Amino acid sequence: MASVLKLTRGLLLAALYVSMFGCATAPTTPPPAAAPAPVAAPVAPTPETPPAVVTGVVSEPAPVVLSITPAVEGATAEPHIALILPLKSPVFGKAAEAVQQGFVAAATMQNSGFPIRVYPANDEKIEIKTLYEQAIKAGAVAVAGPLTRSGVAALAENPNLIVPTLALNVVDSKRTDQLYFFGLPPEAEASQTAQLAAKAGMLNATIVRTDTTLSKRLSQAFAEKWKKSGGKIQGEIVYAGDPAPLRLLDTTPGNMVFLAAETDQARLLRPYITTLLPVYATSQIFAGNSNNMINFDLAEVRFVEMPWVIQPEHAAVMVYPRANPPLTLDMDRLYAFGIDAYRVLQVLYRHNTINALPLDGVTGKLYLTDHLLERDAAPSVLRQGQGYALDSKNLPAQYQPPPADSLPKP
Repeated sequence: MASVLKLTRGLLLAALYVSMFGCATAPTTPPPAAAPAPVAAPVAPTPETPPAVVTGVVSEPAPVVLSITPAVEGATAEPHIALILPLKSPVFGKAAEAVQQGFVAAATMQNSGFPIRVYPANDEKIEIKTLYEQAIKAGAVAVAGPLTRSGVAALAENPNLIVPTLALNVVDSKRTDQLYFFGLPPEAEASQTAQLAAKAGMLNATIVRTDTTLSKRLSQAFAEKWKKSGGKIQGEIVYAGDPAPLRLLDTTPGNMVFLAAETDQARLLRPYITTLLPVYATSQIFAGNSNNMINFDLAEVRFVEMPWVIQPEHAAVMVYPRANPPLTLDMDRLYAFGIDAYRVLQVLYRHNTINALPLDGVTGKLYLTDHLLERDAAPSVLRQGQGYALDSKNLPAQYQPPPADSLPKP
């Protein structure tokens, strides 16, 4: 199970976070998981499909009806919402399909009055300018995409985008036009974790990480925010197979551990850290509530997670349909990302950012800072083999061992 989990999460990180945020080379083969079925009719273009757009005709109360129509040069412009995704990419195609599914799912619940037209790409960096211009000429009133970091960087080279455009990734670009950025950078979760620990009264942090690129990024993001919050870094332990330093951590009240690791490594490290120390992490350690054995290994680790994943009873979450058939956890997060991308784009199109934001999203509470959508995920904890939001009514009490003087004497 651990090896399969490691492979699945590793492929997604390479194909989504790492390549999207420019930290490593993406794999040359697609992830092994089967392509998820769309929410309504099967519409996702394949590499064999000729250049086309997918048009969604929104009716109320019926769901979005999708059909594939070829892109015709010189056709009459039709007002629509454009969705630019790397659906034909062998690396990013599965992730793009999950985002598209979520985007369409949100459209079935929120009738914008405009059809959705999907512009599939293979390499967004090369194709984005052409696809964006094609969408505008075809009558796009708002645009979501591209998804990859390189594609967003290429789009950001345009100094003046005239329709509301929500890039589905984050690059460093100061904007005064209608280009906005929304992504799922894991560093943002590390920063939020630092803020949560500071609010909980933690004073000194020891960072425990591995030697992976992602672990280094999480460590750096946490440390930067922790220091800004007034906290002190006591040290950084880079695990290389020797757990001895983990057994020697100072348990003075106010001390804590930030575990900058993915699930497979985190479950190896956690048992060596005393339960007297609070341990914090990001959603990278959570493998879902169907993995009880892994969750038991990570007992009492505090982390942040999407309401979509950790709070099925959340009011905003219950509104939207789940993918059918069910997706893997990482793809399900992208599905939720697609839902919120559609909702945010509606806010931008209606120029209603003052009244509609912050948005109680399925990925977290969304705030607009300049042209960047920032996300606060749900504070959560792993307890008794399950992940719970800390404000959940079903959160079980933390296990407290009986006092030593109450135990029977040998």
